Amino acid sequence: MATTRTTFTLDQELAQQARKLRVNVSAAARQGVLDAVRSALGEADRAAYLRDREQPDEFWEEVEAWGDR
Repeated sequence: MATTRTTFTLDQELAQQARKLRVNVSAAARQGVLDAVRSALGEADRAAYLRDREQPDEFWEEVEAWGDR
């Protein structure tokens, strides 16, 4: 997987606590961004569904009926 370097700002007190507790800030940031992206994708998917909901389709009702035979 290709990676990219980025910079962000962190509250000084929080950075000190992270160092003291030996928190891997890079890994925590990656996980935080991953979680935020997954959440945003889920919200976008839900918004798209609400904008353009699926409609009943007679074809699929017929296909389901074939299975009953």
